[in-house]
Amino acid sequence: MREEVQKIIDNVGKVIIGKEAVLQKLLAAILADGHVLLEDVPGTGKTKLAKSLAASLGIRMGRIQFTPDMLPADITGLSVYNRENDRFELKKGPVFTNILLADEINRATPRTQAGLLECMVELERPFFVIATQNPVETAGTFPLPEAQTDRFMMKLAMGFPDREEETAILQAYSMEDPLEKLQPVMTKEELLSMKEEAKRVYVHPLVAGYLADIAGATRRQEKVAMGVSPRGTLALMRAAKALACMEGRDYLIPDDVKTLAPDVLSHRLIFAYGSSGQEESRALMEEILAQVSVPVEDFGKRG
Repeated sequence: MREEVQKIIDNVGKVIIGKEAVLQKLLAAILADGHVLLEDVPGTGKTKLAKSLAASLGIRMGRIQFTPDMLPADITGLSVYNRENDRFELKKGPVFTNILLADEINRATPRTQAGLLECMVELERPFFVIATQNPVETAGTFPLPEAQTDRFMMKLAMGFPDREEETAILQAYSMEDPLEKLQPVMTKEELLSMKEEAKRVYVHPLVAGYLADIAGATRRQEKVAMGVSPRGTLALMRAAKALACMEGRDYLIPDDVKTLAPDVLSHRLIFAYGSSGQEESRALMEEILAQVSVPVEDFGKRG
């Protein structure tokens, strides 16, 4: 699978420059049947990332710009009465796609947010949501409750490019938009096959114990009112299995877990003194990972 993954990363890299690490985590979330919450300032390439990813995978992409007056039916669609057939017909909304960019989800009311979250569970695969939040201009927004952010497998940030990356962006876009000429490097059927392969990755009992130790450590932190739930532990295992598969292995190792734990678990920590910034949550998660003992074994050996 490593070659297929690299083809996707290289293809998207023609449009999104210098964000290979973010793209790799997005691919892991897709293969693990998860969804991603992207929190970043406007203009960092979130929309182009979703479009280039869909184009590279040969699947459909939809976009919803959330606003306070939006209703759940604006997402899911409506049942409309057809007089000729004497029956109601579903006029599908933009959620019926493969990759959905839910732009500024925190600008929608909780009722509308809940409508999208229900679709995230029910719709036919492949279905992947990239929901974005703007960390600035929060007046008039509706922050996602902890129970809803917990439904996103990862919380990521694109971040600003460095000088070398921004120079490369200017050169790549100086004459035309690379997205317009982007061609698929994979089919929908191949993507589904990769997802099944990721499910078959072996988890050694010691690695399963390591996952449980990390989750348990989050629940014993003095400053944390509520640690990671079993849903979060399962999400980390699925994401780490996908990453192992992307690396060409059919078994999980602790490094897979450590690589993704901050992205999968940080946003699930509820601090005793109220909400905290993502940086503080990630810093605490890094501390926990440094404290938990890492098992050593031949993790590919089946018992």
